Amino acid sequence: MNAPTTTELPVVVIGAGPTGLAAAAHLVERGIEPQVLEAGPAAARAVREWSHVRLFSPWSEVVDPAAEKLLAPTGWTRPDPAAYPSGGDWAELYLQPLADALGDRVRLGVTVTGVSRTGRDRIVDADREQQPFVVHVTHAGGREERIFARAVIDASGTWTTPSPAGASGLPALGERAAVDRITYRVPDLKDPAVRTRYAGKRTAVIGSGASAFTALALLADLAKSDDGAGTKVVWVLRRGISGSTFGGGTADQLPARGALGLAAKAAVDDGYADAVTGFRTEAFERDGDGRLVLLNEGGRELEPVDEVIVLTGFRPDLSFLSEVRLGLDERLQAPVELAPLIDPNQHSCGTVPPHGHRELSHPEQGVYLVGMKSYGRAPTFLAMTGYEQVRSVAAAIAGDLESADRVGLALPETGVCGGAGLFDAPDAAQADGGGCCAPAPQPVRLGTPAAVGDAAEEAPAGGCCG
Repeated sequence: MNAPTTTELPVVVIGAGPTGLAAAAHLVERGIEPQVLEAGPAAARAVREWSHVRLFSPWSEVVDPAAEKLLAPTGWTRPDPAAYPSGGDWAELYLQPLADALGDRVRLGVTVTGVSRTGRDRIVDADREQQPFVVHVTHAGGREERIFARAVIDASGTWTTPSPAGASGLPALGERAAVDRITYRVPDLKDPAVRTRYAGKRTAVIGSGASAFTALALLADLAKSDDGAGTKVVWVLRRGISGSTFGGGTADQLPARGALGLAAKAAVDDGYADAVTGFRTEAFERDGDGRLVLLNEGGRELEPVDEVIVLTGFRPDLSFLSEVRLGLDERLQAPVELAPLIDPNQHSCGTVPPHGHRELSHPEQGVYLVGMKSYGRAPTFLAMTGYEQVRSVAAAIAGDLESADRVGLALPETGVCGGAGLFDAPDAAQADGGGCCAPAPQPVRLGTPAAVGDAAEEAPAGGCCG
């Protein structure tokens, strides 16, 4: 059977999260039919999995303008722009209504297993750009299907591929075998079963970004509660402690994000968490009681812990894109033109310049990675960035290059945006006045207790922002 001509085809959007649904809204606004493919049973599957976590961005910054226009005729009421939604709020009050407004353009229970050019593997040049894309999918019941598309926008995010605890980027020795004691998500301590798992236990939190701050603050609150007596946290960092460790604090233009860092600092200052610096996890072992012992690259070990929460970031799943020609930075796994603009060694959330379809383009014309996935392993992503990305991409697909090239975005400065490269670099001094990286890992107590804001929760890295 001959494939339809390209102009008759929809644009396939992979993922019905915040950025994917926004992409569909912008395409509809341009008169282009999207087909949104979502592996989960409902829109915003990843967001729902961290429904207990509060965003550090207010409603005013997490609603896409084109999506709002699409929602307006349905009677949708925008939540208080100044309020901070939880993941559950975001999903139920905005993302699900948006998916409903898009109707049958959103297909659920559909997993993308491959993307290619019709009749052309990645080797073949002949007439390549004239061929439609073909997207192979598997339905929840196992049925396979192929879908032809004029362009492909991959907004599948990075939620399903968290980074491991191992400092080498690979799972530490024994990490897979210790899966019964390890989680890679911020725990929902309002869930009675989850609360029991951590109450009165010694837990290691590995990571130094917003998700780790959230876990520290939540576990500290548990330790203060009547049912949490004896709860203790060991915060494991690969770097030392410096003035920037806890983000922008009161100087952060996103106040809730600053408060999150202050809450994490208070957890350490108040003695609920010990910070172990300069520790690069290389192995997990079990003691005689089945508790986990973390060892670093030099063989030094920490005292046994009952549970481990690994919050070391996320990485993109590129497996189903193996037959299209991507141009990715060798370090960040982000588009080569975008990578230097988001390099966490150089940029924070607020210093990432506006970017659009040109920076998101690949050698394979017509395929775009957007949203958190476009950032590869960089953790500096905000929802507003994804919305501007898909506005530009939709305009480019529609042939309106003037609009597509007119990108602009004002991002709030400072905050918790460092990446692994930045975090691993030696710091000049720690907050306690010592050297950055002690010869042997050791607990660190910080100096002056800090004030804690009301917003002590934050969406996980890559999850909060689509």
